[in-house]
Order: sequence, then structure tokens, then C-alpha cells
Amino acid sequence: MILGIGSDITDVRRVAKVIERHGERFLDRVFTPTERARADKRRNRVETYAKRFAAKEACAKALGTGLRAGVWWRDMGVVNLPSGRPTLELTGGAKRRLNAMTPAGYEARIDLTITDEGPMAHALVIISAIAVGGR
Repeated sequence: MILGIGSDITDVRRVAKVIERHGERFLDRVFTPTERARADKRRNRVETYAKRFAAKEACAKALGTGLRAGVWWRDMGVVNLPSGRPTLELTGGAKRRLNAMTPAGYEARIDLTITDEGPMAHALVIISAIAVGGR
């Protein structure tokens, strides 16, 4: 069953300006160490950050809270599964919200798709509840 859906589109140029203006302060506040390591070794660094920014916004919408109620930027981190499929790893307030919205006997699954086509980055998040032991 679907618990939440969120979508976001982000202008890569806007993210570039914020990084230029606020640098490390912005990057440390918004992105996890894993996200930073991945983005900083890419040639298209700013696009990578923009996609992850859009993913966080989309996740906050899917959680139904936005960036409030104890949900912070770094509580949501884009990671890749061994297959390469992107997903979000939640901690802190985002994890607490996810646990609260997941019915007993179910586990949450977060599906994420991210893309960019200059100058925009887009993310779609679907949070589903899967029966424990089910497929």
C-alpha cells in the first residue's frame, strides 16, 4: 500500500548560486557525508547535489511533514543499493515519522527516481508499506 508520494523539481542554477554564496556551510547543513563524498568526486558535481536536494524535498513531502515536525535535511540521505538503484536512508526525525506512518505488521519501502536535464533536476519518492515477509 502507498503511504506517501512526493515530487520536486529544482533549478540546478539556483543550487549552484547557493553553493557559491554559502559553500561549506550550506553543504554541511543539507547533505550527508555519503552524499558529499559521491557528489564531490563527480564531474557534474552541482547537478548531483541538485538531484539530491530535489530528492530530500520530495521525501519530506512523501512523509507528509515537509521540513518541520523534527524532520531535517540531513535526516534524509540518498544512497544506492547494491543493484545501483537509488533510495533514501532516513535517520532522526525522518525515521521517526516513517516509523509512525508505517502500519504494524508492515515494513516501509522507499522508491526514488532522480534525473536531471539542464537546467532542472527532478525527483519522485514513493513510500510503500510491504507486509513483513511479503513481496
